[in-house]
Amino acid sequence: MKVLPQSLINELHGIAAFDEQSFLAAHQQAAVTSVRLHPVKHSAAFQGNEQVPWCREGRYLTERPIFTLDPAYHAGAYYVQEASSMFLQYVLQQVLTDTRNLRVLDLCAAPGGKSTLIASMLHSSSLLISNEVIRTRASILEENMTRWGYMNTWVTSNDPRTFSKLPGYFDVIVVDAPCSGSGLFRKDERALEEWSEANVQLCSQRQQRILADVWPALKEDGILVYATCSYSPQEDEEILDWLCAEFDIESIQINVPESFDVVSVISPMQKANGYRFFPDKVKGEGFFIAALRKKEGTETLRQAKFKSNSDKKIAQQSGHLLQADDLVYVHTGDDQVSAMNPTHEPDWQLLQQHLFLRKAGLILGSAGAKEWIPAHEVALSVNAAKELNYISVNKEQALKFLKKEEMPLIVSERGWHVVSYEGLGLGWIKSLGNRINNYLPKHWRIRMEITDADWA
Repeated sequence: MKVLPQSLINELHGIAAFDEQSFLAAHQQAAVTSVRLHPVKHSAAFQGNEQVPWCREGRYLTERPIFTLDPAYHAGAYYVQEASSMFLQYVLQQVLTDTRNLRVLDLCAAPGGKSTLIASMLHSSSLLISNEVIRTRASILEENMTRWGYMNTWVTSNDPRTFSKLPGYFDVIVVDAPCSGSGLFRKDERALEEWSEANVQLCSQRQQRILADVWPALKEDGILVYATCSYSPQEDEEILDWLCAEFDIESIQINVPESFDVVSVISPMQKANGYRFFPDKVKGEGFFIAALRKKEGTETLRQAKFKSNSDKKIAQQSGHLLQADDLVYVHTGDDQVSAMNPTHEPDWQLLQQHLFLRKAGLILGSAGAKEWIPAHEVALSVNAAKELNYISVNKEQALKFLKKEEMPLIVSERGWHVVSYEGLGLGWIKSLGNRINNYLPKHWRIRMEITDADWA
């Protein structure tokens, strides 16, 4: 039986609609499992499941499968995301009149749930910067964004204060702030074990510091979305009060249907709007979110004129990999080339001067001695050319490919082929006629043991 901290319960009594008895009872139940479907990579997976009310691609699962054993998961057909946090889609739909030509920053992005959601909403002319300061978590973020497959999602690994070098650059900044994690008590035993009032206070101070550091990077009339997975008012309503007192900022009211059972709250001092998710009221975990508009004047960073670095030779060598023909091809690392929307090349020229870019554009691979060696990322991209050589495989073959084991597969035609499961790219193989080389990156391979029953 889970025993929740009494000090937390006492604080929550001051919040409208809080019901201690049903709240405690909900924490004796198992956490809800949910996924969010990819809007472009169509798959039969979970299509018929119950929809999350506030997210058109969100689906509830009746039980938690072993996602590692589903090739569609590795192909990016869906993302395993907590249902309450999908409310970000509903908020952004209300505060953004247009999703074209935006610059969006997901500041604390790992492991990638909110970034993949944002990427699914944006027009291809917009640019999403997914940032994670902790390098190990940034690696996971990069993998998940690569799996999701959008060219206009770039991954950085920088401290929030670094973004102050980009004044007025972003139209939208999402801060899913590091928090004490009380909203995840049902999902994560460690969150309950590590929770303390002292940690709540520490997190509140960290949240203020993060917000203050990134504030200059938001343009005038830009949108700040603040979220936590904490129940504590010090990390939620009190942060809104602090923001409104510290900066010239306007709280945005979100029109939430009563049927959602989301609790609308008002911060005590500045009367800012926030939205709380209690697991006894919604089919999801604890969550808090608010949207605010920056009103103070902000000097906007001027981008200097630049000369395009697009490499025509690289375009000739690798352009066949992608559907689009109006891209630029730039060297983004040692022997690494990326394709990007021409409207984003000025951003790349600018951002590489100030940020550590882990990934910019769509990584295409590198030029070998006799041929182009395609990057894994191309096989997972929504921009991959339909004319590539695709080899359809069944589940057993797909899992053996993902484990980098010998595949029961015969490919007579020599050359590069995309391994495809139910129409979804998984990665590259190269046929040499008498054998196949598996080009799945080693750090992407499945490490768990798979039994005979799992192959079916």
